Amino acid sequence: MIMSEALNHTLDARGVATVTLNRPELHNAFDDALIAHLTSVLETYGANPTVRALVLTGAGKSFSAGADLGWMKRMAGYSYEENLADAAGLARLMQVLDRLPKPVIGLINGAAYGGGVGLVACCDIAIAADRASFCLSEVKLGLLPAAISPYVVAAIGQRQARRYFQTAEVISAEEARRIGLVHEVVPLHELEAARDKVLAAIFLGAPGAQADAKDLVFTVDRPLTGEVIAETGRRIALRRASDEGREGVGAFLAKRDPAWRRSE
Repeated sequence: MIMSEALNHTLDARGVATVTLNRPELHNAFDDALIAHLTSVLETYGANPTVRALVLTGAGKSFSAGADLGWMKRMAGYSYEENLADAAGLARLMQVLDRLPKPVIGLINGAAYGGGVGLVACCDIAIAADRASFCLSEVKLGLLPAAISPYVVAAIGQRQARRYFQTAEVISAEEARRIGLVHEVVPLHELEAARDKVLAAIFLGAPGAQADAKDLVFTVDRPLTGEVIAETGRRIALRRASDEGREGVGAFLAKRDPAWRRSE
């Protein structure tokens, strides 16, 4: 395990990276230093070919309370230019997590507020404990959920965002599932079992195909045009001709496991 005061991360023999926000006494709130560290860790795991999946969670009772008070006090004294540079760090973290070329599982062990909701929205699969709650609380402080907004709106849709961005209501785990912020809600003691079930499904797929499939979602999430249709054809042709594609189809026809599954 690699540890710091604010962040723990491990990589096991299966290629599962687990990244844990580790400020339980502060409900895993983050500041600029933790944002920079987390971004660096994610980029490192994203570039590591041995990593098959990444799990993001929090230590203690909370997932993440968003910005910590010390950081907020410092921000209050920043100039516009300083605030612009500071906001760019959080925006970069969200972009890196959202586009990480690995399957990302969010294990939401407790409350996620403010920027913590952004982290949830950037995960490919979000599994919440039934005790988890969520709140886009920024307007109560006279602020906006700006850096996280593209990812939250993509997760819950414009209609729900128009409500919760303005009301800052606390959202239960079940309501978060209903509006699309999380995929599953389970009792806290079943959280790890739910994670393992998803990981088992991930291990059946080809790593390169999964990275391409994730990128495909972003590519086709726009108005359907001839250009989009042509791009989908180009991508499946490339994948069929790839080593993974040939191995996968060959293994299916031969009724054997493909190479990536035998290596697990």
